[in-house]
Amino acid sequence: MDRNLLNWNISMIQVHLNRMLPQLRWKFGCLGTIGKIGLGLIAATIIYLISAVLPHDSDLEKLKLRADVLQTQLASNQLAGTPEAGVKMTGDQALQVFYDFFPNIDSSPFWIRELTRIAKEKNIELSSSEYRLINEADARLTRYEMILPVRGKYKQVRAFIAAALEAVPAMAISAIAIRRENVTSDILEVRLEASLYLNK
Repeated sequence: MDRNLLNWNISMIQVHLNRMLPQLRWKFGCLGTIGKIGLGLIAATIIYLISAVLPHDSDLEKLKLRADVLQTQLASNQLAGTPEAGVKMTGDQALQVFYDFFPNIDSSPFWIRELTRIAKEKNIELSSSEYRLINEADARLTRYEMILPVRGKYKQVRAFIAAALEAVPAMAISAIAIRRENVTSDILEVRLEASLYLNK
């Protein structure tokens, strides 16, 4: 009995579809060019929603959960009276924390090797660099001036600068000079002037 009812339902659905298909074809033909383009855009939007937007909902939920956890930890730290609970520092303490951020003066060879490593990683030619140590008597920081001539494509040079500033946070770029041999060449010759600030 149930199988007969199921077969009857399926046959009724097929009859309705057979009736509707000619009407749908006729309505689709009446849409015109702009209507068909609009229908195509709606279909593309639905496909994009299913393939690109909905999968990221789980990532968003994870980030929200992580934010809730961090807020809970912050609240518990404040209740416990830990140092992170917003205890005010004196001016001297804040200044010391600021200076402690900068690497020690004897670490300059490490940072230069790091720049060389990043240049190789980004396929950049780094040659004949110039270095000069500026040590002012009344200053707490020493400035290590560097002139870095680099050669490569625009994307490579840009990636090198971004990676260098991220890897060496105590470095600041003070000047950039860009030269290209001719209009058709995609290789740039760039002269970077940078300062690495070191703690005495």
